[in-house]
Amino acid sequence: MAKWRHATLGDVCDEVHGLIQTGPFGSQLHQSDYSDLGIPVVMPKDIVEGRIDTTTIARVSSEHVKRLSRHKLSSGDIVYGRRGDIGRQALVRPEQAGWMCGTGCMRISLGESIVQPLFLHYYLRQDDMVRWITKQAVGATMPNLNTEILRSIPIKFPPLPIQRRIAGILSAYDELIENSQRRIKILESMARALYREWFVHFRFPGHESVPRVPSPLGEIPQGWEVRKLADFVTTKYGYTESTNVEPVGPKYLRGMDINKTSFIDWSQVPYCPISQEDHEAYRLKVGDVLVIRMADPGKVGIVEQEVDAVFASYLIRIAPKYERLSPYFLFYLMESAEYYAYITGASTGTTRKSASAGVIADYPFAVPPQNLISQFEERASEFRSLLTTLLKQVVNLRRTRDLLLPRLLSGQIDVEALDHA
Repeated sequence: MAKWRHATLGDVCDEVHGLIQTGPFGSQLHQSDYSDLGIPVVMPKDIVEGRIDTTTIARVSSEHVKRLSRHKLSSGDIVYGRRGDIGRQALVRPEQAGWMCGTGCMRISLGESIVQPLFLHYYLRQDDMVRWITKQAVGATMPNLNTEILRSIPIKFPPLPIQRRIAGILSAYDELIENSQRRIKILESMARALYREWFVHFRFPGHESVPRVPSPLGEIPQGWEVRKLADFVTTKYGYTESTNVEPVGPKYLRGMDINKTSFIDWSQVPYCPISQEDHEAYRLKVGDVLVIRMADPGKVGIVEQEVDAVFASYLIRIAPKYERLSPYFLFYLMESAEYYAYITGASTGTTRKSASAGVIADYPFAVPPQNLISQFEERASEFRSLLTTLLKQVVNLRRTRDLLLPRLLSGQIDVEALDHA
């Protein structure tokens, strides 16, 4: 087996004349310098699962980048969040070269003559490394990293060909995960677009022969009626308890588990202790729709897998009183931009918005005929079934990758032997 070398990031940095530096200070880059157009500036919030997420990324003009050119990122750099969620880091891809390391981040630029960037990226993702770095962080209220801490990180690495082989194995899993996640987003978009086409724009099958008639909501197809959500559903506030990462009791669904995607990744949901009586009262079942009532009111989730779970107090469960509204129709009704705008306008509170069960169910909407709801449910179920299968694949791929990662990066698995197997 090839000999592995022990060093620190600082040792490697000095040997290759690299850089380990903080991003620009707030005095160098002001809030007024950011704009909707321009060159992306990577902040800690933009580092998600080892990648740079551009969904809400800030930008600056090329003039600011030129002024702060020492903070420009190069392909193969690692950008590291230095505040709050310690251990959050991402590898800069070729298409991201020229972007800026933002305030609150640090840049590691070591080239690839000694340590291959993708290998280092995975090395720093190990749970043991994240724990080690977290222990070194300074600050009582908000942990912070500095260049001295990053330079002191101990690393162990084999010759470059072995590094590339290890990184290639792990990146193959990430590529499969990303491919599945892209397909999940497409399926989400297809189901959402179908709902809008049929029930917002009223372009449902056979709509050409259905005249429009006046209603309190404007013109709607003849045969539809305007009713309130409360006419069809019951509401229940969630259960109050502390979370536990250990499998003690059922899964404990929180607002943060449903406020970013249209699906629930149960592998990321913690547990909670609960009595048998409360367990029965708050147990979730397939088809349950849940809505956030505080902090981010109006965000909606739906239970699509059989799972032993209850829901937290910041959530309200919406359950049909009878089968007039199907689960996916109800979900997409409440997931629509129109419903979210209604909740946003109806929520109360200045510092923390909230919406009561009464407000959440007071929403008026145009109720389509039962046969159209049934057709939509069938089509939406096909999309969501595929989505759920892909989500399970992602969970399994992550689990396998995370099992392999420490074994490969410690040399416990000899990749040279794998090449000759």
